[in-house]
Amino acid sequence: MTRTIVDVYALQTVPPSNLNRDDTGSPKTAMYGGVRRARVSSQAWKRAIRLAFEGVLADDQLGERTLQVGESLAMRIRALDPGVSAEEASSLAADVFATLGFGKADKKKGAKDFESKYLLFLSHRQLDNLAGEAIGAHRGAPLDKAKLKALANTEHSVDIAMFGRMVADMTDINVDAACQVAHAISVHAVETEFDYFTAVDDRKEDADQAGAGMIGTVEFNSATLYRYATVDVDALHRTLGDGAATRAAVEAFLTAFVRSMPTGKQNTFANRTLPDAVLVRIRDTQPINLVGAFETPVREKVGAGRIAAAAAALAQYTGAVESAYGERPVSSWVTQVGEQTAVLADLGKAVTIDELVAGVGEQVAAALGQAA
Repeated sequence: MTRTIVDVYALQTVPPSNLNRDDTGSPKTAMYGGVRRARVSSQAWKRAIRLAFEGVLADDQLGERTLQVGESLAMRIRALDPGVSAEEASSLAADVFATLGFGKADKKKGAKDFESKYLLFLSHRQLDNLAGEAIGAHRGAPLDKAKLKALANTEHSVDIAMFGRMVADMTDINVDAACQVAHAISVHAVETEFDYFTAVDDRKEDADQAGAGMIGTVEFNSATLYRYATVDVDALHRTLGDGAATRAAVEAFLTAFVRSMPTGKQNTFANRTLPDAVLVRIRDTQPINLVGAFETPVREKVGAGRIAAAAAALAQYTGAVESAYGERPVSSWVTQVGEQTAVLADLGKAVTIDELVAGVGEQVAAALGQAA
């Protein structure tokens, strides 16, 4: 059976930074190819992509994941019917979620403090539909669990369709993720460095009060990262149920993937960059992560950094893998910056990022039988 898979690859250099910390405050790392690499977890970058969606998708195409579901639903109840008091809205919200089986209100705290037993991911449209049922209950209609469950399992948002939803106590409303995001790793070995800093107390001006008001250290590294994600267009379409919405979701994902970045220690390091190169290949077989290009770590050369060597390694490995396994991408696009990544231009149509997003969108529409 023919599939439509969108594979997205990026090489991105970041200066001294601490994008994603572990429990001790150190930049996350991983062993790969026998050496320690810088690492940014998939969870961290998926969160950044979800936040970036807010700039490219309408509110009704998004959702929210929270324990504070009572407060969220109560706000939507009052937005739909301002005649419902805040206390009534909170109580109605608690009744809706208790009927669904997501938890119960703490009687000591009151209905307004209703929390689900775990992070609950609902689309804004689902919340609005549940709010409509709550208002109906306020006017005398009984709450029906089956109907509420159906409302919580239709009109999924793009972020739910992309990243999935798991409800442990109600598995029949789970949503399989259409997207997979790999942990970003450096193409080379890294060592964690330490920045010793001092902060001066502005009110200690006298010589006998000289000295730092605060001292400390911040850990960091710098890296050229290999990033990869894949979108199963067919799975995405099954969840969203609409070709135009599926195309818009893929285009939004590509834009968010390229332009997003986790915000760890961003004020300290001002480390936000854009990728040196982005490669997108549409396949009709299976996703292919090309991280093997960097199993042998890239090493800098005299008078040159790592990005040119990384681009060359990715280009060579892509050709080798696809030749060995008879893989022929349906379509391919490349957006790259400068001469150091020029070798990648041979892997696809060289375009700007806007042209890349539009081109992929047109291909997705064609695969779904939609007018481009």
